[in-house]
Amino acid sequence: MSVYDLLISIIIQTMIIVQQKIHLKQMLIILLIMLVLVITIVIGWLIIIVMNNKEMECDERELKKMDWWENAVVYEVYLRSFKDSDGDGIGDIKGLTSKLQYFVDAGVNVIWLTPIFSSPMEDFGYDVSDFYSIHYEYGTMEDLEDLIEKAHELGVKVLLDFVCNHASIASQYFRLSEGRSPGYEDYFVWADPRSDPNNESNRLVPSNWISEFGGSIWEWSDKRQQYYLHQFSRTQADFNFRNHSVRKELQNILKFWLEKGVDGFRIDALPHFFEGTLEDEGKYPDEPLSGDVTASPFEIKYTDRRYTKDLFEVYDVVYEWREFVDQWQKDNGAETKILLAEAYTNITNTMLYYGDERNRSGVHFPFNFDFINKLSDMSSARDYVYVVNHWMSYLPYGRVANWVLGNHDNSRMATRFGTNMVDGLNALTMMLPGVPCYYQGDEIGMENGHIPWEDTKDIRALRLGNEDNYEKYTRDPARTPFHWDNSTSAGFSRNVSTWLSVSQEYRWNNLEAQVKADKSHFKVFQALTKLRKEPALSHGNYHLEAMTAHSLLLIRYLDNYDSYALVFNVGKVDDEVDLARVKLMKMPAVVYMCSVHSERRDGDIIPSGRILLKPGEALILKSLRK
Repeated sequence: MSVYDLLISIIIQTMIIVQQKIHLKQMLIILLIMLVLVITIVIGWLIIIVMNNKEMECDERELKKMDWWENAVVYEVYLRSFKDSDGDGIGDIKGLTSKLQYFVDAGVNVIWLTPIFSSPMEDFGYDVSDFYSIHYEYGTMEDLEDLIEKAHELGVKVLLDFVCNHASIASQYFRLSEGRSPGYEDYFVWADPRSDPNNESNRLVPSNWISEFGGSIWEWSDKRQQYYLHQFSRTQADFNFRNHSVRKELQNILKFWLEKGVDGFRIDALPHFFEGTLEDEGKYPDEPLSGDVTASPFEIKYTDRRYTKDLFEVYDVVYEWREFVDQWQKDNGAETKILLAEAYTNITNTMLYYGDERNRSGVHFPFNFDFINKLSDMSSARDYVYVVNHWMSYLPYGRVANWVLGNHDNSRMATRFGTNMVDGLNALTMMLPGVPCYYQGDEIGMENGHIPWEDTKDIRALRLGNEDNYEKYTRDPARTPFHWDNSTSAGFSRNVSTWLSVSQEYRWNNLEAQVKADKSHFKVFQALTKLRKEPALSHGNYHLEAMTAHSLLLIRYLDNYDSYALVFNVGKVDDEVDLARVKLMKMPAVVYMCSVHSERRDGDIIPSGRILLKPGEALILKSLRK
């Protein structure tokens, strides 16, 4: 029987009972009351139906299908140090292929490979001599094709490092340009010397611009009798991006690798694509001095870099490439192919890499280096909250955030922040909205290795440093081989001699040991990648605040789904946090995950009230649906 039928029956029975006992006027009053009651019940019933429909529509909207990259976990593979398959002490493509299941086990679904192209290896692949071939130490084209095929079978996407600001002076492009071959005359940035007013026979560099690796940005070519420009090493000549033939060739390179099946590219050194142009008198302008009294004339920070970095022409190139890649995807019926940007610049410039206000799209996201550049082991909880909110407040509408803890150019995360911070930092970046990006070894808390001066390989350290100060510049310690186990060379190679020596910490800090342990950084990492699939994290809202000077709170929540909160002491002292202040969490809550140094255990019940957190301790609390 329906609600309507029931109400009518009640009314009729009531009328039968009272019709012999009351007057007509009283009956009318009763009928009026009953009518109001019926209308109220019907309206309430309709409101419930409408609200339920809206809630279902809301859930359907919030849980809309995401593109494959929007909730991904990105992992940088420094190929030379990942896994050696042939015993030469150098990581290679076959070694990486043999470890693909590892990414599945870890919950990683996107791997970015550092440069694999043919190279003299003076900057270990960032000096490309042939963009269409694989460097012989890393394998063959067939090896790469096999890697991509097997990765895709396992659900892992493969990105290549597109080093396009410059090419090796050993490249065919440079040789043709240096020889003024037709069509290649202006492939690179060439300039005549300035005349010396005090000595006509002496040549001077075209400007006072300084290279990233120190010294003049200009290098003389005896063959061409001109200077060429290099933002980095003198062996890395900068392409002339104002030459449309160069831009067309770089698109050809992108197309070549897309056809090989790669899923996208990390684009290197974008802020350096363009430099200032010649002035009316045919000279390049000098950059004003920065005023930094700590800088020598040899160092990059000696000038203000207004002509050598962040010129706005770069965005046109990025938007062109996005249009090209999207069109290739459409023409070939392929999945989304993504572009990621390396751009160490200010927040305003960074956000323009996403796109502009004319609805032109750029990269899918530019790497967010704020956890590297703005935070340290001395940062407070308020610093963390500020850094996150700063990025999110500038993020253009509809774009996807990202969080980078480390890469091959910077000291390792565990070294910068301390090993007790590893789990909390991995948890914070996993739980924030957007895409977390990790450097190989972050998941097991690898620290920097020690490379003495006599074994230093990094071109930047060799160029800028000496035996006394090279550690200020070297990137080698972050590039030592991965710790697979405690066997020979940490399981990286069967060779006792590796291209960079293995850190001795592998004996107690290695993947095999962490897999076997009851609690480990790796197991925490696995739990975090699994957690990212929860609707509250993939589609939900977030709330971030500093509970104290030392401890922060991050909550991810979504109506009708479980909520999760991260409580993280980033300080160096014990800290008491009042969970009664947390209004978005239903207490008590259960511990979903805790950092390896915590005395608590997964599954512990945390009541509302004050809890004490040790330095670096992180807890993820799960609250049941409201």
